[in-house]
Amino acid sequence: MFLSFDGGEGCGKSTQIKLTCEWLTEQGYDVVACRDPGSTQLGDSVREILLHRNDLQISCRSEMLLYMAARAQLVEEIIKPALEQKKFVVSDRYLLANIAYQGHARGLNVESLYDIGRCATQGIMPDLTIYLDVPLDIAYKRIDGRPLDRMEQQGQEFHAKVRNGFFAEASKSDKIVVVEAVGSINEVQARIKKVIKDFYVRVGEWPS
Repeated sequence: MFLSFDGGEGCGKSTQIKLTCEWLTEQGYDVVACRDPGSTQLGDSVREILLHRNDLQISCRSEMLLYMAARAQLVEEIIKPALEQKKFVVSDRYLLANIAYQGHARGLNVESLYDIGRCATQGIMPDLTIYLDVPLDIAYKRIDGRPLDRMEQQGQEFHAKVRNGFFAEASKSDKIVVVEAVGSINEVQARIKKVIKDFYVRVGEWPS
């Protein structure tokens, strides 16, 4: 079983992933959490380049391919072995992030990104992706005053395109569910739990 989370800056993704993993463990699942890019030596090195090396010039296409390379290693080292062992994988971002950020926001061809992504991931895709949505004005208030990484610094017009990209992809797939991430932590977590339980009950993979 494979679940991914995505969302724009300030959506509370890290907090909700942590709570979701704790809840899934309580349901009896053996949970493996990972982040994309990251969770491998290569992935962490690529993450540092992509998010924190402001001294480097990185073209849009190079940026996309670096994300894909980190994801390929994540699948090979972490995700594929965990799934083969019947564990529940929860990933902080996955291919959908490339589609929204480098496709919809930066203008690369979306279908080409899906093709490259299928190659990088060996065709291993999440059963379900939860997109945590926050209006941009609220998101910017949440991240105000803290150090911003390279992607967070891209500006409101860019992030509006990212958000619209997530909505566009969710409208095309019943495996991408938009969850409103406004409200208390517990309120958002309750929405997430309902989406996850409803989905896995429907496909017959929720414990009775």
